[in-house]
Amino acid sequence: MHASMVTYTARRQSGSASLRASNIIFTMILVLLFAACSKEPPAPSDDAALAFQKELQTQLIAARPGDVITIPAGVHPINRALSLNISGVTIRGEGMDRSILSFKGQVQGAEGLLVNASDFTIEDLAIEDTAGDGLKINGGRNIVIRRVRIEWTNGPDENNGAYGIYPVQAVNVLLEECVAIGASDAGIYVGQSRNVVVRNNRAERNVAGIEIENTFNADVYGNVTNENTGGILVFNMPDLPQPGHSTRVYQNTVVGNNTDNFGAEGTPVASVPAGSGIVINSNDRVEIFDNDIRDNDTANIIISSYYATGWEGMRDMGEEYDPYPETIYIYGNRMSGGGASPDGLDLKALKVAMFGLNGRLPDVLWDGYYNAEKVDGGGNLLPEYAICVDNGAAQVLNADLPNDSAGIVVGAEQHNCSHEKLPAVVLEAPLG
Repeated sequence: MHASMVTYTARRQSGSASLRASNIIFTMILVLLFAACSKEPPAPSDDAALAFQKELQTQLIAARPGDVITIPAGVHPINRALSLNISGVTIRGEGMDRSILSFKGQVQGAEGLLVNASDFTIEDLAIEDTAGDGLKINGGRNIVIRRVRIEWTNGPDENNGAYGIYPVQAVNVLLEECVAIGASDAGIYVGQSRNVVVRNNRAERNVAGIEIENTFNADVYGNVTNENTGGILVFNMPDLPQPGHSTRVYQNTVVGNNTDNFGAEGTPVASVPAGSGIVINSNDRVEIFDNDIRDNDTANIIISSYYATGWEGMRDMGEEYDPYPETIYIYGNRMSGGGASPDGLDLKALKVAMFGLNGRLPDVLWDGYYNAEKVDGGGNLLPEYAICVDNGAAQVLNADLPNDSAGIVVGAEQHNCSHEKLPAVVLEAPLG
């Protein structure tokens, strides 16, 4: 080989080695930077944690309308419940995975944060491992809960707090882009409230992913619920000051909610079968449409009355309480894969008896209870109270529980009807 060629080759090899070394160094720097960015924010020292907690408690106590309380990035240990009783306050973090209030060592209080106030906004932070409920908002108007994560980091456990995000007896509520994981009752629960929008949230590994209870005028849309016991629940319970009605559940993804029920014995959700997609119980004027509902092992949709839950005797039914689901309208959903492995011996036996070992229960299960005072001469519910299903090939199983399942009916013809559609929920000013 010519001497100049030898020199060129040596230089090229030397240059290539140098380039490879530079690439390796550059790659290592990128890995270290990525690792640093993806790490959970560091926890402060004990002294710093106590100082932060004291400062936060002081800010909450001394707050005035218009105040913005900021939660900086980091994991902030909190060992006592926090509370806010002043209206017009905003609590804001730097992101639900960056600003974290950790209650893992909580020694006092039934909640993480309890709010008794109106015109309240909380956004961009996380509340983890509370002894009881994560975030409870009791009463008030004009409530915004946005990009808040509530999580029990040990996963499903009966000893976890009951409710993750928990507005109750509230008016004009917007709950959006939140995450709830691990609640032993409901990850996202709205109770005894009105004029509510629950949208674009994620709920997983709770007993109930999202629950709307004794609430009227609620829109629940754009949410993802998976790996819960039940995906979305619309309930109406007795002995509460307000009945539930007029809820729209649409454009949600309700998939694979098959987690074993880990609710505390005696609570209403403890009776929800694992493998429940959307469950309506004793509620009226409910629309379920344009959802993706699949692979919920008991049924994609369950419609039931108070009498089928095992709650009788646990709660007093007042004269005004209506225990029957009425004026239900199911249409335009995309459903598949449900009913393959129902929870409970009775449902398993029913599936095998009617559809064989390899069969599936239909997409819609109805317990068959109805108010005998609201039927026509043929024994069918009057049109204004009917359970209507207009959902392509979806079938309905009427379990006929009032007659010990002597007259089980499978089909869609008896539910071939429609209802006037509910109006969209319009949030009032200042949220609207």
